[in-house]
Amino acid sequence: MIPIKVVGAKAASQPSAPASHSDVAGVAAKYLAGGTLNLTALPPLSLYIHFPWCVKKCPYCDFNSHEAKDGGHQAGFPEQEYLDALRLDLEMALPLIWGRKIYTIFIGGGTPSLLSAAGLDRLLSDVRTLLPLDSDVEITMEANPGTFEAEKFKSYRASGVNRLSIGIQSFSERHLKALGRIHDDGEARRAVDIAVANFDNFNLDLMYALPSQTLEEAQRDIETALSYQPPHLSLYHLTMEPNTLFAKYPPALPDDDASADMQDMIAELTAANGYQHYEVSAYAKAGRRARHNLNYWEFGDYLGIGAGAHSKLSFPHRILRQARYKQPKAYMEQVALGAPVQEEREIAREEMGFEFMLNTLRLCGGFDPRLFMERTGMALNAIERQLNAAEVKGLLYRDHQIIRPTELGQRFLNDLQEMFLTT
Repeated sequence: MIPIKVVGAKAASQPSAPASHSDVAGVAAKYLAGGTLNLTALPPLSLYIHFPWCVKKCPYCDFNSHEAKDGGHQAGFPEQEYLDALRLDLEMALPLIWGRKIYTIFIGGGTPSLLSAAGLDRLLSDVRTLLPLDSDVEITMEANPGTFEAEKFKSYRASGVNRLSIGIQSFSERHLKALGRIHDDGEARRAVDIAVANFDNFNLDLMYALPSQTLEEAQRDIETALSYQPPHLSLYHLTMEPNTLFAKYPPALPDDDASADMQDMIAELTAANGYQHYEVSAYAKAGRRARHNLNYWEFGDYLGIGAGAHSKLSFPHRILRQARYKQPKAYMEQVALGAPVQEEREIAREEMGFEFMLNTLRLCGGFDPRLFMERTGMALNAIERQLNAAEVKGLLYRDHQIIRPTELGQRFLNDLQEMFLTT
């Protein structure tokens, strides 16, 4: 059974026996019962698969990732046991998504490119066996330099991965060392060369405002990335996240003025090279937007399997959020017990406006006002007061066709999003 467990509740002291499929179907039936929302159609559905191991934990990283240690496993992590758990996790979740097609798949981490070619092939075979996939499904896999082997990546492509997202972060050896990355600048370039040779659709992840980085150094990184003509770029401002090594021992970072100059430089260079800035940190050539990420920003649905994975699933009268157990060992144990979900809750009606706007306001071009009703099951007037207040402050533009953040709203996005916290 997929247990109902509210956030903050303590785990049961005695594990329960694995549930039957009829139990799981009963849970699904519960969510199909009447409720406070009225969704006329369900949104597109994506699948997120989390791979929780890395070669080494980076000091800035707050993702659910764990250093791969031998533990008797040749690869440093229990590949087959984890793949077994992923399949069982997916099987148990099926009643919640019966009849729904998957439009995008994202294999994230951690460093999924640590998976063997055979392991990745098995994973995607299991997914195809259990789920109906769109004929044009986008299958993205995250990969980090230092794990790139040409033959392995050819095999990934043959198995069905049709988009890579490469965690370059910087092409500067000095900054890579400061970030605690396992690769050097040469390996970064080699990784992109292998990607270009095997994939026509790929993303390069870079960060700016790095420890002691100058504007000229940041510009060199962006220009190097652009020289490969990637279809998509993700450009992130380095932030000090809680519970990371950098938060405990913060490095010297560029000040706000220097960071703003870097952002201006990025805007000019990307635009001059034919990229559209369509989301806070995302830049794409025409027709190359990240469809999986767009589904998040448009408040679409996603099933997350794997250690620590999150889900958002819509039903005709409610929207459900789930989070699976984070520690890989605990996750695999809980899957074996038929209970991989640690936290589960419905999004309350009064939270819906904020949840929707938190995502859609990240889109520079905004959204069609009709999308609010389609994805929340509520009328737009539920957030009329906040929309008016944001418009008066010059943070939001709206008419009958579009609602979008203004340039000022993009600059003060957190303030704009927080305006929708209260209803």
